Amino acid sequence: MSDAYLCLTDVVKSYDGRVNAVDGISIDVRKGEFLTLLGPSGSGKTTTLLMIAGFEELTDGALELEGRSLANVRPYRRNIGMVFQNYALFPHMTTETNVAFPLRMRKFPREQIRPRVEKALELVGLSEFATKYPRELSGGQQQRVALARALVFEPDVLLLDEPLGALDKNLREQMQVEIKRIHGEVGITTIYVTHDQTEAMTMSDRVAVFNDGKIEQVAPPLEMYHRPATFFVGNFIGDSNFFEAAVVDPTAGRLAVEALGDVTAACPDGIGSNRVHALVRPEDVRLVHEKEALEGLNVFDMTVEGSVHYGDSVLVIGRIGSVPLRIRVPGAQAEAVVHHGQLRVGWRPEDMHLIPRE
Repeated sequence: MSDAYLCLTDVVKSYDGRVNAVDGISIDVRKGEFLTLLGPSGSGKTTTLLMIAGFEELTDGALELEGRSLANVRPYRRNIGMVFQNYALFPHMTTETNVAFPLRMRKFPREQIRPRVEKALELVGLSEFATKYPRELSGGQQQRVALARALVFEPDVLLLDEPLGALDKNLREQMQVEIKRIHGEVGITTIYVTHDQTEAMTMSDRVAVFNDGKIEQVAPPLEMYHRPATFFVGNFIGDSNFFEAAVVDPTAGRLAVEALGDVTAACPDGIGSNRVHALVRPEDVRLVHEKEALEGLNVFDMTVEGSVHYGDSVLVIGRIGSVPLRIRVPGAQAEAVVHHGQLRVGWRPEDMHLIPRE
């Protein structure tokens, strides 16, 4: 992209010379962007973050910040802030001395240190805890100290490695909001690593999905959810119904779906008469009433096998013949359907997304 700020080009990392932990990835990050690296454990996302920080060397490829190569630049000279999963706070230092530490290491003038520390603590809402030690702070407060320490020297890029993994659900959600607020206020280029898809979808400008050392797709969250580029992305992001199908007539949108027969879908240009994975999200499957017009819907009879209550909705699990199907029913309709053995369900052609099979 023309406005790239941080560029990773064909980056490779191998620890043994045989297997690549990161296998030829390329990402262009815009200035001020919030990019999340998302994927399962061992997919290469943290290794990528450590290479950006300078804690791991590239085996091959290029890494540039504002057109400058970072290949031989030591970590402390990259002007990159990093927040680790375990916070890495010094237990013998107070909040303010922990935050001041990177300024002292960079030999900032003494008269600049206190104003910068005060500003950073105010930004994360910890001004009144300046004299507290880490043991006197909650997990969320310790995380804020780590964030202030990473921001105090005004880095060009902020890196966060699964920073909320040790927090409980409520605190994790609160910190998601706080990190996004701080990003909005400071406008710093941020790269965030997580295996939690909810964090990625709610916080990011774009998401890069990693799998086995490679990048499957880079896209804004909603685009990735509704139009995944690969089977892995569609299956990893959100809940999904996948059907194996063949495109019979792309112009008319006719598919032959295994065990279901003819189905109508919106076929993208260039799909051709190929075998595809056909994806329908559970929330796009609707209940079909007897008197309702069926024109344009793909309609089937579903056998209900179980349900999971979420409060505001119910996930109904069952089958169309031998094919598994999951549908998400709003809470207001839930009681009317969960006790039924059979349901008539359907979805619109435009709600079926096609992914070419490899």
